[in-house]
Amino acid sequence: MKIEERIEELSSQLYEKFKDYGISKKEIAKRLKLLLLEFKVPETEALRTITNYLVREYQIPKEEVRAPTTKVFEIKEPGRWISVKAKVVQLWEPTSPSISQTGLIGDETGLVRFLIWSKAGKPEVEEGKCYLFKNVVTDEFGGSMRINVTRYSEIEEINEDIKVSEELRYPGELEIVGSLVAIQQNSGLIQRCNECGRVVKSGMCPVHGKVGWYDDLRIRGVIDNGENTYEIILNEENIKDLTGIDLEGAKKMAKENLDRSVVLSELKRMLLGKYLKVGGDLVGRFLMVRRVEFYKPEITAEIEKLLEIIG
Repeated sequence: MKIEERIEELSSQLYEKFKDYGISKKEIAKRLKLLLLEFKVPETEALRTITNYLVREYQIPKEEVRAPTTKVFEIKEPGRWISVKAKVVQLWEPTSPSISQTGLIGDETGLVRFLIWSKAGKPEVEEGKCYLFKNVVTDEFGGSMRINVTRYSEIEEINEDIKVSEELRYPGELEIVGSLVAIQQNSGLIQRCNECGRVVKSGMCPVHGKVGWYDDLRIRGVIDNGENTYEIILNEENIKDLTGIDLEGAKKMAKENLDRSVVLSELKRMLLGKYLKVGGDLVGRFLMVRRVEFYKPEITAEIEKLLEIIG
């Protein structure tokens, strides 16, 4: 989504929320453009700044501003400020120093990814415990919804036993064998925004505009096991396990060739069409890979099975 389209979307959301108080959508859009495009303020801070301005200027009751408590199943749109009661189902290893914790939380209605930014300075949560996540912002990342805990959020442990069904608790403990039939755009040696971790193109983040960035190595691919297709994300560790290429090696390759795209070309050469054995967590349409290896069938066992069939 282009930054102009995002500004229009956010302006509409704020206008719909406070239109009964006589606010102007044009005024909201103007202030958003100023903060996001000119001053390069992060989106969450821009929204908070404008909300505070509207509350003061139009004497909006604070009750109208408080994030509504939402069930996980209802989290379907990015850019919403909400509160949610949930149990921490799984904790994952953070992929960046800017991330304090990440994983899955859930209630009786579903599961959603969560992320606590290091800059938020919030206490760590524990797997199996229940919390009230207050004033968190919804986001869409990697094809699925998640909630982001920022410095404006609060995390409060609650003395409740939120039931997450066994069906939901372990939704992604899936292992498949299939052919890597496609490697999608934004794979290979990529650049990520220092603020939110999104992919940066030509120095521009789709949310934060012109920002600082850091290098990362990843593959977004499609696995076909003959029955279904799964979209997968391979991180640097996964790629190194399969190809021996790590981030430093990829950067060296790009520097020697004066071309970052050679990394993607080499990864395609080494991996496209190969059969992989993949295990991980199914979140939305994505299989978040925990382990991956080349599939090496036991040829002898396969021959014996064929002989038995033939008789």
